[in-house]
Amino acid sequence: MQGSLSSDRATHESKDGGSGLVENMKALCVFTGSSPGAKIDYSHVARRLGEELVAREIDLVYGGAHVGLMGVVADAVLAGGGRAIGVIPEFLVAKEVAHDHLTECHVVQSMHERKAKMAELASGFVALPGGVGTLEETFEILTWAQLGMHAKPCGLLNVASYFDGLIGFLDHMVAERFLKPAHRELLLVATEPATLLDAFDDYIPPDVDKWLERDRS
Repeated sequence: MQGSLSSDRATHESKDGGSGLVENMKALCVFTGSSPGAKIDYSHVARRLGEELVAREIDLVYGGAHVGLMGVVADAVLAGGGRAIGVIPEFLVAKEVAHDHLTECHVVQSMHERKAKMAELASGFVALPGGVGTLEETFEILTWAQLGMHAKPCGLLNVASYFDGLIGFLDHMVAERFLKPAHRELLLVATEPATLLDAFDDYIPPDVDKWLERDRS
């Protein structure tokens, strides 16, 4: 597995037999850290992602905080005149991390409700560098795609090789037959926001089934 986007576009057929292209991207859900991280590269790409969303008239859906890379993306969208929609649990609002200037802010009761609401609002999902929460959100939404619960594109922005180890482990899962190659391909990877969003525009959901092997002994 290459773990990155090439110039070739996906050629999977859609589940409904149509063109397979996802509907026009209206809102992108971004999973990322409440920390800016150790490298300035992370903030630079987060800002470029926000600017790219504004240029393409795509709304931002994210976790609603003003801190870390989450705040960088939201501020870039708002500064460009775009729409930033936050979804934040009440207990985090109480800790005063909620962004005060969002276009919309949905206050929910739990982390589970937060993820469900973000998934409902978004046309696709992108992970920037972040911690275990970012990974948990990313892999839950990827699992939903694997199970056929949605057909929206999912991607990683591999800034400064941050996700290299994770990409390598996913390929190891394929080699060890715990992950189908088709399911591995559900996660698109790029280093630049424009490249990843271009791939989202051309994304055709693969017709794949969950890999279940029964013990035949």
